[in-house]
Amino acid sequence: MATMAAMLIGAPVARADDGYPFRDPGLPLQARINDLVGRLTLEEKVGLLHQYQPAIPRLGIDAFKTGTEALHGVAWLGPATVFPQALGLATTWNPDLVKRVGSAVGQEARGFNAIDPAANSLNVWAPVVNLLRDPRWGRNEEGYAEDPYLTGLVSTAYGNGLAGDHPTYLQTAPTLKHYLAYNNEAGRDVTDAIIPPKILNDYDRAAFRPAIASGAATGVMPGYNLVNGRPSTVSPDLNEVIRSWTTDDLMMVSDAWAPYNLTGSQRYYATQAEADAAAIRAGLDSFTQDNANPGPMTTAVMAALDQDLLTVADIETANRHLLAIRFRLGEFDPPGLNPYAAITADVINAPDHQRLARQAAAEQLVLLKNDGDLLPLKAADTGSIAVVGPLSASVFSDFYSGTLPYTVTPLDGITQRLPATARVTAAEGCDRIALKEVSTGRYVTAGTGAAGAALAATAENAGTEQRFDVNDWGQGVLTLRAAANGRYVTLGDGRTLINNQTQPNGWFVEQLFALEAQSDGTSVLRFTGYDAAESWFGPNVYVTVDEAGTLSLGAASPATAARFTTDLLSDGLDAAVAAAREAEVAVVVVGSHPMIGAKETIDRQTTALAADQETLVQAVRAANPNTVVVVESSYPQTIGWAQEHVPSILWSTHAGQETGNALAEVLFGDHTPAGRLTQTWYRSDAELPDILDYDIAKTGMTYLYHQGTPLYPFGYGLSYTTFRATRPRLSTSTVDAEGSVTVSVDVTNTGSRAGTEVVQLYTHQRRSRASGQPVKQLRAFARVTLAPGELQTVQLQLQASDLAFWDVTRSRPVVESGVYDVLLGSSAASTPLSLPLRVRGETIPPRELKGPTTQAVTFDDYSGVRLVDATRTAGTAVAATGPGQWIKFGNAALRGPLRTVTATVARDGSEPASIEIRLDHPTTGRLLGSIPVPATGDRRTWTEVGARLHPAAGRHDVYLVFTGPAALNTFSLG
Repeated sequence: MATMAAMLIGAPVARADDGYPFRDPGLPLQARINDLVGRLTLEEKVGLLHQYQPAIPRLGIDAFKTGTEALHGVAWLGPATVFPQALGLATTWNPDLVKRVGSAVGQEARGFNAIDPAANSLNVWAPVVNLLRDPRWGRNEEGYAEDPYLTGLVSTAYGNGLAGDHPTYLQTAPTLKHYLAYNNEAGRDVTDAIIPPKILNDYDRAAFRPAIASGAATGVMPGYNLVNGRPSTVSPDLNEVIRSWTTDDLMMVSDAWAPYNLTGSQRYYATQAEADAAAIRAGLDSFTQDNANPGPMTTAVMAALDQDLLTVADIETANRHLLAIRFRLGEFDPPGLNPYAAITADVINAPDHQRLARQAAAEQLVLLKNDGDLLPLKAADTGSIAVVGPLSASVFSDFYSGTLPYTVTPLDGITQRLPATARVTAAEGCDRIALKEVSTGRYVTAGTGAAGAALAATAENAGTEQRFDVNDWGQGVLTLRAAANGRYVTLGDGRTLINNQTQPNGWFVEQLFALEAQSDGTSVLRFTGYDAAESWFGPNVYVTVDEAGTLSLGAASPATAARFTTDLLSDGLDAAVAAAREAEVAVVVVGSHPMIGAKETIDRQTTALAADQETLVQAVRAANPNTVVVVESSYPQTIGWAQEHVPSILWSTHAGQETGNALAEVLFGDHTPAGRLTQTWYRSDAELPDILDYDIAKTGMTYLYHQGTPLYPFGYGLSYTTFRATRPRLSTSTVDAEGSVTVSVDVTNTGSRAGTEVVQLYTHQRRSRASGQPVKQLRAFARVTLAPGELQTVQLQLQASDLAFWDVTRSRPVVESGVYDVLLGSSAASTPLSLPLRVRGETIPPRELKGPTTQAVTFDDYSGVRLVDATRTAGTAVAATGPGQWIKFGNAALRGPLRTVTATVARDGSEPASIEIRLDHPTTGRLLGSIPVPATGDRRTWTEVGARLHPAAGRHDVYLVFTGPAALNTFSLG
């Protein structure tokens, strides 16, 4: 969600003892809702549809705002406990811990609400349930996993924590983001995610369903994108799919300004009245737009009513959804009934929340390598240690982080953990430079104190105020931190440069620059904050120096920019290597900044470490064989060299305020690592397909379909001890579709330290009528903590219904009869224990293409075609953009000779097209006939056509092959 103004919308309304039935907690919820809706005027009903719902003084109803960001802590409302990023919470593989974190965040949301109920909403916009199918997604850290089962489990745990356990009242009202298949930032509002029905149901929808079905979430936020040709904001899924998962009322809220995309970038509707009406009819209840101003929405909705695009009943339906949540939050009940109403601001960053943040930060660490048992280090025996790297002395925030109440950096945590006699040497590995403006020979000078000052080339010599630490984050993107005050250089008023930011931050991250070398040996300084790419920013992105020496953006090209020479005052690499060489152990902390190179609206171009960081790792390893690399990042990184040459590697997400303490606990063995990866770590970017291709079965993405050998597989993570799993057994070798089986395995700690193993259960279906079945799929897991030598029997439950997948031939889930391998192991790539399980389910019958009408979208396989909206409100069709594209209907029973075909088709272009029907191969197969596709003037204008076929019978794969641009909705053979 984009940034929005946090505006106050009125003080609490004084309530008279009105005796309205809607205030009677003894009445059924629906009766109370109906009473309140019946008392509202039309204007009041429409007003409730906006994010900032106005007060209704005549009924004693306060204003209400949707939306508090709560991804891994309460964000944007002031200092609050900052837990590890959502990705990190998932790498704990500990739903109980995640629920406790969610509960703490929910408590703090209540605490902020107690400070200002109108501004600080109890409708929290979390968790993010988008599956992490591609590590280049700019918001990768917001999600949990590439697997739908694990994502559903963790999001349910977090949602349950946020919502609380009371049978009547909600602590907060969690909203799942961002429905559906939203995994790219570039052009996200016009991206059309093409997803065949099987992947749509088995993968994308499957991740969202558990939290809704279990009551852990009270609604969803549709994404900015389109899915199969239709904007998510008007998806019929809101009413027809999501609301079918529960009997509870759900509140659907738009993403920020998304309703305007329907008439803007998406060009889906001609007027806002049509767009808003369509969104409401589809199931959207709340419009997040225009900050606190409901006027434009009100105007559009009123126009829709006047034009009979909406009815008052449609408005009231949305009102009921919204008010149901407000009732469950306890807003309309007398004091004393709702236990969450007693929560005050004292809970914000309370000591128990700090301890929980530290535990979560420790549990999310993943040990990727530990050759020679270099880790854990022994604090008492450590005489000297080097702590180096660009992330060693910082704790960075992502866009949806809360405001850090304090920070413990890796350097802090390690230093505090060691005895006072230990020598800790620090070096960030960043060059310290001075910039001399060529025309005057003066050095660029920064301000002292927290406020800094406008940078100016005024000094004759390079003292402290002229020194800047340069960090190259990759691809030539730099940050400059002034030694004068430790603050980052940013864009200030009048587009001057000023050193006043504690870290790179903000929507546009205006602390980014590039030093571009020129042919004469000088350099120019270019601003590379993300707003520089916006059309409204203008051409001037290069730094100039005025007569007073002030640096500002005043040039459109290097030709008219100020020229600088660079004095290297200290070499960061040399300092880090020197520190490492003199220490017993070197800890190198590298990785990503969560807002540089990728963030909301920006996808990353590479998963590789920044070149300077790669060089640093290699140089430190050469200087000290006892090197530990700590990778702190928001996504899987390409670290093949380190995996081959460095003895020990740890991975952490950006883990919040307790980052350094948690890292120290793991490094020195106070906590034995038990984190496990929730994404595949690929060996290189070359393995990644087009980020806009959402069909993971076709692209071979995620552990479900990947055929290669990853750097680190899904589910992977080491421990300081070792485990052995033996004696796998099933409670039954055969199970019905409605039954279950208990899978047991003995797990022994074969090492010398206590530790936690994560036993993972996958299944593999040996044979299936369906194409595109996963290689294997996670079905269950269990964490087991064992003392040295201890053995425990781990039992995992496998429901046969969990094996269901989407049968495209009948458009419903099916548990298919057959033999399934039950696989047990420690990651998706390591499942050495296998047992066969026979499942008595259904046999999928052959396709029946003769007689019944077949939806074109229910194909078994395809090549080249796109899925499109059949109409603006419902249905999915198939469209070809050129000749040779096809769809396949496999194992079709052609009973009796075929003679005719009828089809509903559309064509909006002048290029002629037809659809060939072939048997068993799209190019060389027998041609039965051809369906003509006349021009219909519009792709959504369908016409029925027919054609004669050469007789055919028997069992065949039937291909429908397009000879040109055309669309097909349905067909029937006769």
